[in-house]
Amino acid sequence: MKRRITLHFPREAVHQPIAYRLAVEFDIAAKILRAQIAPNQSGTMVVELSGDIDDLAAAEHWLESQGLGINRASGQIRVDAERCVDCGICTSVCPSGALSSSAPSWQLQFDAQRCLVCEQCIPTCPFEAIALVLEPSP
Repeated sequence: MKRRITLHFPREAVHQPIAYRLAVEFDIAAKILRAQIAPNQSGTMVVELSGDIDDLAAAEHWLESQGLGINRASGQIRVDAERCVDCGICTSVCPSGALSSSAPSWQLQFDAQRCLVCEQCIPTCPFEAIALVLEPSP
């Protein structure tokens, strides 16, 4: 099973080897999708965890016990084609290249598989054509 979460690191926790401990102690593969963590400062990391559902639950509990904040709000970015005018502004802030446009049409292309759901594109769109659509909780 895979689960995408956002971890919020307080200053005290930025030096912990989180990905290593998840692999060794919980048999969880942690694919880091985006990270902004500086030494001696707080930080954020978007990570995709893969493993057995029970191991994932135990790993998330351990992360919280280490003082990390976890955002489990699962959702995905959606682009409203009727509102989008293909201006391309959102492509300049997309860190993964999920939003792109190219000649000759310059029409916006969205690759959901590459999307990190970092939400940087949402406030950038002047036409409010991009939104986070939350998935219902299980």
